[in-house]
Amino acid sequence: MQKTLYVGNIPWSTKESDLQEFFSQYGEVLECRIITERATGRSRGYGFVEVSEENMEEIMEKTNGVELEGRKLVVNEAKPREQ
Repeated sequence: MQKTLYVGNIPWSTKESDLQEFFSQYGEVLECRIITERATGRSRGYGFVEVSEENMEEIMEKTNGVELEGRKLVVNEAKPREQ
């Protein structure tokens, strides 16, 4: 089963492929997406990473607070979308 991690404080220049490569160092990444503004296409500074449930805790512990391009990432379990 897969779980979704919220990743905040992502550097503006980071691409989805960069984020996937970064998180792949700590475990298997199933999917990765950075949220962008509709009008400009510019990153909003946060995204989501899909990982397996078995690796979620370990990946969160190893990546939360780690610097990526000079910014400390905020990583925790994503909350379900409200309807």
